[in-house]
Amino acid sequence: MTQACPAVLVAAPASGQGKTTVAAALARLHARAGRRVRAFKCGPDFLDPHWLALATGRPAHNVDLWMTGEDDARARLHEAACESDLIVVEGVMGLFDGEPSAADLAQRFGLPVLAVIDASAMAGTFGALAFGLQHFRPGLPWAGVLANRVASERHAQMLEEALAGGSSCDAGDFLGAVMRDAAFTLPERHLGLTVAAELPDAMARLDAAADALAATPLGQMDSAALARWAVTFDAPVPRAPSLALLAGKTVAVARDTAFCFIYPANLEVLQSLGAELAFFSPLADEPLPLCDAVWLPGGYPELHVNTLAAGRTCRASLAAHVQAGRPVWAECGGMMPLFDQLTTLDGQAHTMWGLLPGNVAMQQRLVALGPQQLVLPSGTLRGHTFHHSRCDTPLQPARTTEPARGTGEAVYQTGSLQASYFHAWFPSSPPAVASLFLTREAA
Repeated sequence: MTQACPAVLVAAPASGQGKTTVAAALARLHARAGRRVRAFKCGPDFLDPHWLALATGRPAHNVDLWMTGEDDARARLHEAACESDLIVVEGVMGLFDGEPSAADLAQRFGLPVLAVIDASAMAGTFGALAFGLQHFRPGLPWAGVLANRVASERHAQMLEEALAGGSSCDAGDFLGAVMRDAAFTLPERHLGLTVAAELPDAMARLDAAADALAATPLGQMDSAALARWAVTFDAPVPRAPSLALLAGKTVAVARDTAFCFIYPANLEVLQSLGAELAFFSPLADEPLPLCDAVWLPGGYPELHVNTLAAGRTCRASLAAHVQAGRPVWAECGGMMPLFDQLTTLDGQAHTMWGLLPGNVAMQQRLVALGPQQLVLPSGTLRGHTFHHSRCDTPLQPARTTEPARGTGEAVYQTGSLQASYFHAWFPSSPPAVASLFLTREAA
């Protein structure tokens, strides 16, 4: 059965234009007004969903035509439409960047595009840029354009005149201007935005951004106005439930500010497979809980290297777990402390956990970025890679991921421990996920 719900995809001509701030502010504004809002992130991303979840009070899932797949995206959007008054989808990079792009997602599901343009260094060109975004691809659903980081009311007037004065768009496409203000700037670091949970004033920043948006035509849209963004979402094709391949098993999951790259959907898959989840904090030097398998997700071990290097209890219990032949799956940042050394950007080498031979060294530039898939006997896991470090190890890869483009990532294995820079999207193949957390005999 189809379900209609107002929905909008917040996009931009490039990264760094402020689309996360606007998407989160829009979601927060309507959530404060008592509307039921669900937010999604287009493409692979761990950081922006933290802000979207904070704004809505609900988990923010990823939707991507390649990594999550069209069927998964359709199911999540339809489910959200059935229980929401507004769906906000944040785009990825520039509107037409990537294969598939945010524009591809918008066209596939009929999502009207709200273009957020950093207008801080332009005037008349604003109209040309908005025209290009709207008309570059015929048939792209369109919601309008919002000027961001505007200097003054006069500047905002110039931007609106540029939009209405040319052959670009009608005046109704201008949804307002948000002034430049540090009060609602979302701080960044080398992998993207700072995780919302690490900032004590995160909600205050969102509320300040929502207040700024409330002064624009976009922010003043009520339920009747939102109805023009109504999208009809098709019901998903019914899928067979996951077999309880991890029934009776407990999977310990590292979760703290050093190990925080966790898709909520991945946890849901583990539970759907029958696993009990037990969380622990390596940063707090907690021992592993009683468990059958361990997942070390990605994050920022390099920002907490001294604390992780000094910990003894967690390291010892993890070593005992591996020695006993129980599975460990480590992804990217979860893999890095497992090596003998971790070298930070200042050139200092830190002695780490010694479960894998070799050294991981941080780099000034991004080393790898892009979609990847891991082919296992039990299925193919889709995912991605995104890291600022290099690994130097005598280990030979047990297998290598297949890149959509570029170079694959090694999967290292020693005994029951498997580790890679590859971040897996667990819903893409629950049977393959189960095989990562079972002993070879059980798998």
